[in-house]
Amino acid sequence: MAVHLRQKELKNGLMSLYLDYFPPIRKKDGTLTRREFLNRTIYKKPKSNEEKQINKENLNYANLYRLKREKGILNEEDGIFDSSNRKMDFLKYFGDFIENRKQGKGNYDNHLGALHYLQDFTKGKCYMGDLNEGFCNRFKNYLLSADRLNTIRGLKLSQNSAMSYFNKFRSAVNDAFDNRFINDNPLKHIKGIAQKESKREFLTQEELQKLVQTDCDLPLIKTACLFSALTGLRWSDLSALKWKDIQHTEDKGYFLHISQVKTQDVIMHPINDKAVQILGTPLDRNEKIFYGLKYNDSNNDRLKRWVLKAGIEKKITLHNFRHTYATLILNKGADIFTVSKLLGHKNIRATMVYAKILTETKVSAANLIDIEL
Repeated sequence: MAVHLRQKELKNGLMSLYLDYFPPIRKKDGTLTRREFLNRTIYKKPKSNEEKQINKENLNYANLYRLKREKGILNEEDGIFDSSNRKMDFLKYFGDFIENRKQGKGNYDNHLGALHYLQDFTKGKCYMGDLNEGFCNRFKNYLLSADRLNTIRGLKLSQNSAMSYFNKFRSAVNDAFDNRFINDNPLKHIKGIAQKESKREFLTQEELQKLVQTDCDLPLIKTACLFSALTGLRWSDLSALKWKDIQHTEDKGYFLHISQVKTQDVIMHPINDKAVQILGTPLDRNEKIFYGLKYNDSNNDRLKRWVLKAGIEKKITLHNFRHTYATLILNKGADIFTVSKLLGHKNIRATMVYAKILTETKVSAANLIDIEL
């Protein structure tokens, strides 16, 4: 890498100083450039001692800056941290990190939520140089005691939400460290926020049957929810599902061949005949099956009315139909590893929350021991 100090003549008799890089360097916006103007000028033909002094000072500054930039670039090439990165805006970096990894709506919103809480915590200013162990611990404690943003103050952020936001912050910091924007990973000695066990509501098979027999204000909601209960698909995957994604072979039956929106994993997901029957007559293979279905307050209200109309008093959301799928197949004797694969979990720990339900196999096991009294 060569870094040369160059001069460009201006119309007013001054010479603008700039650095010339070869090969070109990559700017923070990702583009390549050979020039970096220093916002310093010298007189082409200095006439007074004052002009000569200005030339001397600006040339000294330019040469020192050239040496600093040359050293920084060589350090980066050798895997050594460039200290000038300490002044880089981490909030902007986090925002770019989110946009470059945009996946499903829920995952994207969680990342944005983490950024909004970090902006609130830092009052809108956070540089790479601020990211040390103390800062990360303070942000972690802030999340554990923070009020929920965009709501009435006093309503606290749940522990599981704090855990999710801190994990998103952690992923951005890890990325900055991997790309050598920070010299040391400040999170290496910091434990994450523990997940608080929460009640996962689900429908019994009898309740699911009631919903089958109950009309919904928007039939598309009913179809999507029942399909999720029979397949375990996430909302993001339901929204993206096309008719051509449903495939069939004589030996395997029906299955979905899809790329999961959340994980980007390509899977072949077996489904039963009833799930296909619920969808009705297939349309154009390239059409979305649930075209027009949106996740909004209006549709959530329709879902609530449908559930109440069926005589079910549980608080059921769209995601609870995925819980229902996991619960029902466990209840019928499926092992936890198979359920984990069917749900598309990358880690078995995410599936273990379903292992605590009172399944028929547990009840049968409890009745295996019999004595005469």
